[in-house]
Amino acid sequence: MDIIEIRRANLRRWLATNGTPTKEKSLFSQLKGVGSFGEKVARRLEAQYRMGDGWLDRIPEGLDAVFDENVTSASVGARAIPVISAVQAGAMRDMDSPYEPGDGYAVEYTDDKLSKWAFALDIEGLSMMSEFRPGDRVIIDPELAPNPGDFVVAKNGGSQATFKKYRPRGVDASGNEIFELVPLNDDFPTLRSDETKLQVIGVMIEHRKRYRRAG
Repeated sequence: MDIIEIRRANLRRWLATNGTPTKEKSLFSQLKGVGSFGEKVARRLEAQYRMGDGWLDRIPEGLDAVFDENVTSASVGARAIPVISAVQAGAMRDMDSPYEPGDGYAVEYTDDKLSKWAFALDIEGLSMMSEFRPGDRVIIDPELAPNPGDFVVAKNGGSQATFKKYRPRGVDASGNEIFELVPLNDDFPTLRSDETKLQVIGVMIEHRKRYRRAG
C-alpha cells in the first residue's frame, strides 16, 4: 500500500468516527476516491481537524502494508421504484400513468436519472443463464429506445412480459422493424417479431445480482 492509499484508508477511518465536514464535503469525497491526496492537503487536514501530526501517513494498526482496501460505503439511492410482476409489466404499454412504488410487491432505490415509468423486475427461469440467475433483479426504463445488444423487457400478444437480449434484423416490406429476442441459454428458443407479435416495453439500465440467498 503506497502513501496515498494509506492516507485514504486513514481518512475513511476518521470519517467513520467523525462524519464528513459539511463545508468540505466535495473535497472529502474526492480524497476518498481517486482525487489527488498530496502532502500539503494531508498536513492541512491534520492541523485543521486536530488529527495529530502525521496521523494520515501512519499505517493503521493491524493493517498489513499490502492490504488492498477497495470498498467503501454505498449510497442507498434517493428514488424509490416499484418491483412489479411480469403481468404488470406486460400491461404497461396500455397504461396512461406509471406505477407508483406502492403498486409493486417491493421497492428498489436508485440515484440514476430514470423516467417516471421506470420499474424493476425479478428474473425467473433459466433462459438467461448464466449471466442472469433466478432472483436477480433488473431495473428497466420504458422511455429508452433499445440498441443492438441491449437487454429488454418485451411482450407478445399475451399478458405477460419476458426478458431477453435485443437483436435487430432489418425491416420488412412495409417498413416495420424486424427484431429478435434472444435467450442467453441455448436451450431456449429465439423469438422473431416477423413470426410472433412482439412489443418492446423497456430497456435494462441496471442488473442487481444475488450471489447467495439470505437465510
